[in-house]
Amino acid sequence: MIHETAASEARSDRRVRDFSVRLSPTPRGARLGRLLAAEQLRSWGIPLDPARQIVAELAANAATHGRVSGRDFRLTLYVVADTLRIEVTDIHGDLRPCLQEPAPDDESGRGLLLVDALADRWGTAPGLCPRKTVWAELEVAPQPEPDCSRSGARGALPKGTRW
Repeated sequence: MIHETAASEARSDRRVRDFSVRLSPTPRGARLGRLLAAEQLRSWGIPLDPARQIVAELAANAATHGRVSGRDFRLTLYVVADTLRIEVTDIHGDLRPCLQEPAPDDESGRGLLLVDALADRWGTAPGLCPRKTVWAELEVAPQPEPDCSRSGARGALPKGTRW
């Protein structure tokens, strides 16, 4: 189930946007989360990177370490003013992520190091038992809307082009 809202705050001109989706705790669910997040960010006019990489790492962690058979994880994106907040909630509140330096020959274990390097802030929050949320925040500047009304603009056919 996908949930999306966009509303104006009563006392401010700032827009509050959010997107939330439940995903299966599998590699396919993690990949779908990354793809849906990228499409949502694109529709909001927010740069895809590094947010897309952060979503990929947090979703992969939820699918790998937070997996409980038959229980989904939730991916949520919030945009308030110039801050994008990425949240991934899974069902393993007892397993808190922590930064660790993997051995040079380890084939995994670098996801949170990437999140730490790419995000402006990140952390964990307890949820209703037995859940936990891992979150990351990025300061973002909205991209201007592309102007496709002029001939030759990106996505537009040049004058004189025939089908």
